Amino acid sequence: MKKLNQFETLVIHEFEEQTFHLPKHSHTYYELIYILSGTGVHHLNNNLIPYKADDLFVISPDDQHCFDIIESTRFVFIKFTDNYFSSKKNLSSDDLIIHHPEDMMRYNILKEMPLELDEPCRTILRNTVQNISAYNCRLDVASSPIVYYQILSIFGLIKEALRAKQLDHVVMACNPELIASYIHQNIYSPGDMRIKVIAGHFNIAPSYFSAYFKTHFNMSYRDYIHNLRLKLIEKRISNKQLSMKQIAYEFDFSDESHLSNYFKKKRNMSPKSFQN
Repeated sequence: MKKLNQFETLVIHEFEEQTFHLPKHSHTYYELIYILSGTGVHHLNNNLIPYKADDLFVISPDDQHCFDIIESTRFVFIKFTDNYFSSKKNLSSDDLIIHHPEDMMRYNILKEMPLELDEPCRTILRNTVQNISAYNCRLDVASSPIVYYQILSIFGLIKEALRAKQLDHVVMACNPELIASYIHQNIYSPGDMRIKVIAGHFNIAPSYFSAYFKTHFNMSYRDYIHNLRLKLIEKRISNKQLSMKQIAYEFDFSDESHLSNYFKKKRNMSPKSFQN
């Protein structure tokens, strides 16, 4: 099995082919593959997925894939390495701390069918991909904040499509990826983090939820919640843009003292010491 390498942090390719130029292969980087036009079948791991114009596929280094082209197909490949997002921490948001794009690209649910987007998301996706492709003439494309935020917007559309799939309770009941997504979206609301609430949301018995969570996440539910909250609080403190009172309010602590005591207990230092 051929394994492709890439050394640049970001590479964008737009091309059209009647026969795909590669056999089934894997690679050391990540790919967002958008179908501008054409039809065919995407061989992705053990799945055969028919594709058409406006379909989007996400490929991680764990995957093996190739294309059987039926009708001449125009592709846009957005290929990036592990360093692409990590090198832009100064531009990152909370979402990148709690929900890495690279992790999202490993979701099995995205390997079984093309991403389904409704309007206006479908049009937004096409326009975004075309914007990225148009900017590719620039030499600084890999370091461009413009391209970076355009790529992030694609992941925003992917998340929206995944949220729509949460309506399917068969998927919800046993999908750790969607449980993590729910936690990340509701971490600021302690009431929604109670085991009874989250277990009910996913049709899992509360008495079974803790064991289920530890099996799939390799840590207890309580530790996962504390680690996530601390990462977000640490970012607030480091940025120095919010007061401790504002941070306490955002994370539903009763006051500054409550937040400070919580932080000291978990990190063995005061928030002020951490900031310094």
